[in-house]
This record gives sequence, structure tokens and C-alpha cells, in this order.
Amino acid sequence: MLVYLNSQIVPIEEARISAVDHGFLYGVGLFETMRVYNRRMFLWERHLDRLKQGLDALQIRLPWTDQELLQAVEQTVDANGLRDAYVRLDITAGPEGLGLIAEGYTRPTLLVYAKPVPPIAEPPSSKKLQIVSIPRQTVEGKQRYKSHTFVNNVLAKLEVGSDPGVEGLFLTTEGFVCEGIVSNIFWVKHNRLYTPALSTGILAGITRSFVIDLACEQGLEVREGEYVPEALRSADEAFLTNSIQEIVPVSHINQSPLTSTGGPITLKLRQAYRQSVELLG
Repeated sequence: MLVYLNSQIVPIEEARISAVDHGFLYGVGLFETMRVYNRRMFLWERHLDRLKQGLDALQIRLPWTDQELLQAVEQTVDANGLRDAYVRLDITAGPEGLGLIAEGYTRPTLLVYAKPVPPIAEPPSSKKLQIVSIPRQTVEGKQRYKSHTFVNNVLAKLEVGSDPGVEGLFLTTEGFVCEGIVSNIFWVKHNRLYTPALSTGILAGITRSFVIDLACEQGLEVREGEYVPEALRSADEAFLTNSIQEIVPVSHINQSPLTSTGGPITLKLRQAYRQSVELLG
């Protein structure tokens, strides 16, 4: 794999960052995971907006323009000979030495990774949800950022295990449904679409917001709020979203099967999502 590191494309084995980069020392960094279809970024503007909001909050000042960041992604995809790709863009606080600083960060590090990604399967594979024992940690600022502080997710993944057909599900400390380890959760009851509100501390997922927009365009009522697990268990259908897997049907909650796997609303939204991807090309 070739990666982009501060304006250079290098083999991943040769990519080096400083031992005193605050992304390494203190987790001061942000990343975006995105999907490229036929060499074109999907929902790039939304990813970029979320990234920049987080960078502003952490006072990481970018020396790169929006266009230069997009070019870094495109160069990395091309260097790896890919057309469809899983892309991760990382920006860390940079080499500021030991100890926290109070003046903001002016020397960030930019890394871009790109790897092959399989085509979306039709019909899609479903996933089982397993509620994890540890609650979702509270947000560290005014909202949850897609930061390098990922220990909560790591602990949940260690608990769930390596089965790709199982996704861990966080609850809040109050016991409300929150989000998956790497996904957002939706479910359907009586033709209404439900999803946890941002106030539960979830990440404002890019695919989540896009699916809400698609649902509204389809005339579906979308409700965001605080819901107990029983609301999810009694759902007519449920699905997960993220940028790489798009929309994934849920078949079970803690070994209990749902009424339907990949029901009509899940199918309708998957079709609308796929049409959006096709329009990109």
C-alpha cells in the first residue's frame, strides 16, 4: 500500500510521523472514512464540512486548501491503482513535543490511506447486533468528533469479537440506544423511521444524515429521540449505516430475530442510495 504523507506518496512501511506528534501522544487528531466509486468521492463535501468543524474545535489550523485535500485523496487512490476504494484521511495536531499546549496547532500532519473495497453485495448480507456491556463514553466537547480517541470502540470490539456478521451496539449510561461500534442504527415501526438523536452522544454520521435526507425525499416520517432497547427489539425492521457498507439490514438483536430482515423500507432506502451512487458516475 502507498500512502500520502505531507505532500509525498510513500510505501506504508516508510511512512513516519514524529514521536512527539500530539495525534500519537494525546489523540489530538481527526479522521474521515470515505468511499470512492469509479475514482469519484461520495459525499465529499459533507465529510469535509464535518472534518473542518472538528479541526476548528481543536484549533488545528490547516495549511491545505479544500482542493488540495481532495487532490491528496485522488493522488492516493491513483497511486494504488484503484477505482473503487476505502479511503481514510487523517489530520493530526502535529509535532508539538511533550506537554499540552494552549495556543492551537499550526503544524498538522496529513495522512491518506486507500485500499481496495469489494462491491456492494446484492442481496446484502445482514448483521446481528450485540449490545455491549460498556456504555458509550460521553462526548468530550460540545459534540462527538471523529477523533483518534477510540478506546471506547476498541474495548467494545474486543468484547464482541472478530465475526464480521456481528456489530456491537452501545447504550448510553442512562440505557438508551446509541450507536454501533462503526455504524449508526435505524429501525422501522408502523412505517415510521426511528434513530437515536445526536443528544445521546452519537457521532453525526455522514451516511446517517444522507439516509435521513433520502427518507424525507421518499415521504417517510423520521423521528430522532432517546429510545430504550425494547423499542429496537420490537421493530418491524432495522438497519445499520456507514460510509463503506452503505445500508446493512439487521437480523437479530442479542440473538432474538427481528420480524423482518431487509424489509420494504430498508430495501427502498438501499435502492435510493444506490441510485445516488450511480448518479455520481
